[in-house]
Amino acid sequence: MKKFVDTFHYLTQDLPNRSHLQQVEIACSQGAKWVQYRCFSKSDEEMLEELHQIAAICDDWGTTLIITDHYQLLPKADIQGVHIENMNADISLIRQIIGDDKTLGASANNLNQIVNHIKNGADYVGCGPFSHTDTKPNTEQHWAINRYKDAVNELNKLGLTIPLIAAGGISLENVEDLMHTGIHGVAVSAAVNKSGEPADIFKQFYRLLH
Repeated sequence: MKKFVDTFHYLTQDLPNRSHLQQVEIACSQGAKWVQYRCFSKSDEEMLEELHQIAAICDDWGTTLIITDHYQLLPKADIQGVHIENMNADISLIRQIIGDDKTLGASANNLNQIVNHIKNGADYVGCGPFSHTDTKPNTEQHWAINRYKDAVNELNKLGLTIPLIAAGGISLENVEDLMHTGIHGVAVSAAVNKSGEPADIFKQFYRLLH
């Protein structure tokens, strides 16, 4: 079953001065088609309370809502899918658990992981990190532009297709070059969330990617 995968993946994050709900309100007001709720500071119960509010906003705006890692919450709220950050997770098992109707994304740092995710039922793959990011700990080598080109070319040689999403330390200045590599889109968090004008920066990303 082919799923909708947007070109602009917006990720919320734990911030001291702005809740996940407020972040989603800003993104949706600027046209977000895809929101990934990425929270690691709350219990399942606390996340669900916030997710119900976020899901209502996303539903009003027609925005796809994805949750990071916590696939056990999918049946409990109006969430369209999950993104798994553990690059070595058993994606085939997670697919069995969540079913075919939910969107399943997975993170990867090399071609073998991408190929495994494709074979195991992922709908898209987030690749990176593109450059330095403080959003999550990552000791892997940065991809830069060339590794995205190489990944697209290698998948073409193998006859495999899947939306590839560049992630990790992406700024407005990188978007055009990244999209010329043949990838499907980009994932952005801190570049929007930690800016002085998140609504304006979001809109600039949106215009570049739609």
